[in-house]
Amino acid sequence: MNNSVGNTARLLWAGLRALLVLTVVCGVLYPLAVTGVAQGVFPHQANGSEITANGKVVGSELIGQRYDLPLKKGQQTAAPDLKWFQPRPSNGLGTNSVNTQYKLILSGATNRSGDNKELISWVTAAKAAVVKDNSVPGHPVSPSDVPADAVTSSGSGLDPAISPAYAQLQVRRVAERNHLAVARVEKLVAQHTDGRILGFVGEPRVNVLQLNIALKQLANGA
Repeated sequence: MNNSVGNTARLLWAGLRALLVLTVVCGVLYPLAVTGVAQGVFPHQANGSEITANGKVVGSELIGQRYDLPLKKGQQTAAPDLKWFQPRPSNGLGTNSVNTQYKLILSGATNRSGDNKELISWVTAAKAAVVKDNSVPGHPVSPSDVPADAVTSSGSGLDPAISPAYAQLQVRRVAERNHLAVARVEKLVAQHTDGRILGFVGEPRVNVLQLNIALKQLANGA
């Protein structure tokens, strides 16, 4: 009986020691080491890839934002503010009523098939809106010129970037709305176009938030 109690006590003590050691190693030392390495080697990425303007954090390189006009009485969906470059559509899993800069409360795709009637309706309406919004006097936009990312959301629904083709499609409208020369806005897009990662991974892209910050500086004569 005494041997049985002693063995049980030893096993419990061994289990407790293992729990304490693993808690310290996995719950304290390892997180501190990973955090320290991340802050030392990749501080920008470790802190959320924040983007600042005029000394204030205005967003993240990793999360898209909307550029809409204030909701008018009776409106359910805000109209886009056409003085800014517009991001991809953000159809996804749900809406966020707390921080309206970010439409989605969950990251995820629409999960609708290519022949889904609702998806087809979204794409058709989005294409018509892109054509209408970006056609300026003397330079109408053809539906065939609208790139796919202008009318479809990304897999996450939070994509911060658009294709150079979609950015270029918006140049004349943005230039007109901000009273800028088209060539200056085209140069701005070129300056904010990132190539493929390592030269072969992914596609060229334009971060919309960074582009609009630069646009605001250009429009203000900075």
